[in-house]
Amino acid sequence: MSLSHLYGRRNEEEEEGVEVERFEVTDWDLQNEFNPDRRRHRQTKEEATYGVWAERDSDDERPSFGGKRSKDYTAPVSFVSAGLRKTAAEERPQAGSDDSETEGEPPLPPPRDLAPRRLQTGGNFKSSQKIFAGSGRGGQDLGNWEKHTRGIGQKLLQKMGYVPGRGLGKNAQGIVTPIEAKVRKGKGAVGAYGTERTQQSLQDFPVVDSEEEEEKKKPKYSYRTVEELKARGPVAGRSMAAPPTELAQVKVIDMTGREQKVYYSYSQMRQKHSVPEEPVLGAPPREHRGPGFALPELEHNLQLLIDLTEQEILQSARRLQHERDVVVSLSHESTALQDTLSEEQRSLSRLEHILELVERCEGEALSLDDCARVFETLQADFHTEYKALGLGDLAAAVVHPLLKAWLRDWDPLKDSVRGLEEVGRWRAVLETGQLPHSQPDSSAMDPYHRLLWEVWVPLVRSAVLQWQPRNVGPMVDFLESWAPLLPVWILDNILETLIFPRLQREVENWNPLTDTVPIHSWLHPWLPLLQGRLEPLYPPIRSKLASALQRWHPSDGSARLILQPWRDVFSPGAWEAFMVKNIVPKLALCLSELVINPHQQHMDPLYWVLDWEGMLSLSCLVGLLDKNFFPKWLQVLCSWLSNSPNYEEITRWYLGWKAVFSDALLAQPLVKDKFNEALDIMNRAVSSGIGGYLQPGARENIAYLTHTERRKDFQGIGATAVPTNFKDLIQAKAEEHNIVFMPLVGKRHEGKQLYTFGRIVIYIDRGVVFVQGEKTWVPTSLQSLIDMAK
Repeated sequence: MSLSHLYGRRNEEEEEGVEVERFEVTDWDLQNEFNPDRRRHRQTKEEATYGVWAERDSDDERPSFGGKRSKDYTAPVSFVSAGLRKTAAEERPQAGSDDSETEGEPPLPPPRDLAPRRLQTGGNFKSSQKIFAGSGRGGQDLGNWEKHTRGIGQKLLQKMGYVPGRGLGKNAQGIVTPIEAKVRKGKGAVGAYGTERTQQSLQDFPVVDSEEEEEKKKPKYSYRTVEELKARGPVAGRSMAAPPTELAQVKVIDMTGREQKVYYSYSQMRQKHSVPEEPVLGAPPREHRGPGFALPELEHNLQLLIDLTEQEILQSARRLQHERDVVVSLSHESTALQDTLSEEQRSLSRLEHILELVERCEGEALSLDDCARVFETLQADFHTEYKALGLGDLAAAVVHPLLKAWLRDWDPLKDSVRGLEEVGRWRAVLETGQLPHSQPDSSAMDPYHRLLWEVWVPLVRSAVLQWQPRNVGPMVDFLESWAPLLPVWILDNILETLIFPRLQREVENWNPLTDTVPIHSWLHPWLPLLQGRLEPLYPPIRSKLASALQRWHPSDGSARLILQPWRDVFSPGAWEAFMVKNIVPKLALCLSELVINPHQQHMDPLYWVLDWEGMLSLSCLVGLLDKNFFPKWLQVLCSWLSNSPNYEEITRWYLGWKAVFSDALLAQPLVKDKFNEALDIMNRAVSSGIGGYLQPGARENIAYLTHTERRKDFQGIGATAVPTNFKDLIQAKAEEHNIVFMPLVGKRHEGKQLYTFGRIVIYIDRGVVFVQGEKTWVPTSLQSLIDMAK
């Protein structure tokens, strides 16, 4: 094993008897490898003398030895000294000045006892120097063989600063006497036969403990206060006395040691101390640093006393902390109990006050208003107790006889508002705000609902039994007045079980031919209250009305008065079917009897039919006119135009018939087509000269009439439609300024339709208006066109 890590390393070139050439590649090799004219190095005299130890100016040269000797691998391992490491105390004075080393002699090596202990065992010896083993000579004969040589080794050492008779190293801290070898007795490991140090090594490198190690070997004592012991707790690894258990008196025999021992509890066994055993034979005796003798039993007993004392201190601290925690817990519990007691006292005082008020209601003969004030006070000031104790049930029991006695002589139909304010006041006291019930159930009712159901409803039931359904006003007013105060299920019960059966029986007894009071006058007031519940009454009503209309004539206006209130009551489908079945046939028969005579015209049948315009749908009424009126009317017009007519009379006759119809009917496409067809017939008659003599100006009058009617039609379209192209815009402006704008039949210019705009002929091409000039067509603006037309 090499000790180079302890004493330092030396290069392989410095090994004894071996000369090695250096083969590393230098910068000089890289620069001159391929240069045939490179400068050759000439060896100097100093290089020839010292070889590799010669001083050089640069590293660009490659020195080498002339020869090389083979290395002897059979030689034993040699150890090379790297010197001793300096201590901090030696380095401080040396760092102050560097001149002291150069001016005088080199300083003496420091004493070996100041070096670290692990560096005091080093030495510089080689196995080849066995001749010095066991000799008392120093290093006097070291290097005597150089007298037979040139002394190159001594010269090299002196060149490196070596002084004969002193150790190697920078501070001459190396050993001078070679290390002695000590023969081991057997083949065991190092230290198997005791220490292997020689007398020389003990003299050169005495075993001296450093101050730090001596300090470490000194016994250290630690002192802890009671507070520190409490804060730290029990010492880890030390057994503490356990609390007594059922196994505390168990007899335990310990045979683990050399002697048999008997313990009477496991705690004693845990706390036993081990007796020191005899030392092993052959082992070195322990060194005693101080005088005296060891008492392990006394030390154990003292340590046991200390542990027991610490344990008692900790247990006392835990008991004290426990007692303090108990005190804090009891204080909090006492505070909570005091608060609870105070709350109970307040609750008791409130209950006493409530009991006083309740006994007042039961003991004294109070009125309905006084009881209401008492329970309002209870509800406002003692709301929690009012809900928890169910005082609403008590209030219902108290107010029940009072309200029943107060309403004993009450007639709801004569005095509908009596008790309204009092019951509304009790509603705020008794109602709990629960969900409405779908059926009467006294077990699930709140006090207010039970009060109404047991006191108020019987009075209403008796009043309904005496009520006449045709006298609808008092009953409707009564229910509408009480509806905001009544629960939904009570109001529904009254309407469904009391009111509706009476109305159903009355509808069954109703006869539209004999009864002077119309049915809608006493049935429709129930629509806001009953709403959809009246649907079962509508089929018998329609059936009776249909039977009454079998012998009806449109001249009788009473049927319209009877049916008109039902138009919005019946569903649209049912109403349309009823009218088509019972009214439309009568009106069609009336129109078929209408005689159209221009000289003596009777308009009553047509008026009778048109009176039903709001009752019949427009499509149904237009169908009647198309089938039963317009054919006869157009036929009369054609016959009149064929017998030398007076076109002024025809114009007035046409306008008169058109004025009979409403704007809604005239806006219907079928009616509009029929009147336009009449205009076409008149235009054809004027243009063809049918009838012989043609009155002067008749053609212009008919053309003007046609233009006026067509313009009205366009105005009706323009009022509802927005112009979509330039032509529609021109047409709208022409109608706005009363200018005739119409196409010229069969006339075109370059494929474009020609129009008359007043007296001007125009055509439209890609959104531009062209006006006919003297020789050509000229484009113009819309405003200029209107100005020229005017």
